[in-house]
Amino acid sequence: MNTVTTRMLISPPKYVQGAGAMRQLGEHVARLGENAVVLADKSVWGFVDEAVTESLAAAGVKLTKEVFGGLCTQKEIDRITAVAAEAGADVVVGIGGGTAIDTAKAVGHARGDIAVVSAPTVASTDAPTSALAVIYTEDGAFERYSFFQRNPNLVLVDTALVAGAPSRFIVSGMGDALATWYEARVCVAAQRTAMAGGLATEASLALARLCWETLMEYGHQARIAAEQHVVTPALEKVTEANTLLSGLGFESCGLAAAHGIHNGLTVSHKVHGMMHGEKVNIGTLAQLVLEGADTEELHTYLEFSRTVGLPTTLAEIGLVDPDREELLAIGRAATAEGETTHNMPFTVTAEMIADALLAGDAYAQAFAKKHG
Repeated sequence: MNTVTTRMLISPPKYVQGAGAMRQLGEHVARLGENAVVLADKSVWGFVDEAVTESLAAAGVKLTKEVFGGLCTQKEIDRITAVAAEAGADVVVGIGGGTAIDTAKAVGHARGDIAVVSAPTVASTDAPTSALAVIYTEDGAFERYSFFQRNPNLVLVDTALVAGAPSRFIVSGMGDALATWYEARVCVAAQRTAMAGGLATEASLALARLCWETLMEYGHQARIAAEQHVVTPALEKVTEANTLLSGLGFESCGLAAAHGIHNGLTVSHKVHGMMHGEKVNIGTLAQLVLEGADTEELHTYLEFSRTVGLPTTLAEIGLVDPDREELLAIGRAATAEGETTHNMPFTVTAEMIADALLAGDAYAQAFAKKHG
């Protein structure tokens, strides 16, 4: 029984979004510190180096550049923490995708809560705003969530960079964000304690709902804009939904089976080439099956997913004709102690998840066959 009775909403103190925002990085970082370690992977450095270097130099902020290894693992966190310590940094900036940003958050925490700046170059996850990191093993399997005392001091999103990325990134972000409402309503109905540390507020639930509504209204337009690599009002709205609305919604309302099943899926090497939101989308379908969602709701989910290009079948994420044991292994990982699957308002077993994955896959295939 949940004994928590207080409601809570947490968020970053500042969120900046717009085309060309990366060139404003220096003026914002200078308000937080004067010595920054900036981490990004090699490919990201290739297109942000000039803007970051010039912006920080103009603001009088000392810069230490670090190449991120690609996964948010304890080994990588320890390595970059040592770099930050040697540099005497008072700010750590993570630029790129969710794993780079989560690593920056973990480094900031390890260094005694120095200022953290989250600067996503893609709108592929809701990681940038949160006070937690997803830690992986060296071979890419989910290991644990790591929780921090506060959210990043600044989240800065350059939508010109978002538009310049392959459209798969923003579509994957829609998959992550789509789960926000479905998981939030379950957690609120079950009176679950959210990752923020309290029950959901009306504001956080409204943000989760607005996230869903924004995706339904503008998701297809945003995908088309991303395919053309242009910034449009729809792309701006969906970037905000994927990043800010989803981030605040999940953290202050809660995660449930959709993300638990995502974590379970990571035990299969077959899905390691898939993006976070793509795997979450399969988890969302399985959660809807577990809930006994009506046909209209399933069709709304399937139609949206097909329209924007999110996977809905197991084969689309690499699980072609999985055997029962393979699905049960995913189910066991998804129902491990501490998993968010246990935020569902009823007991969920590995067998139930295996069944939901199979049923969801069959529904998705039937829907695709009927609707062409």
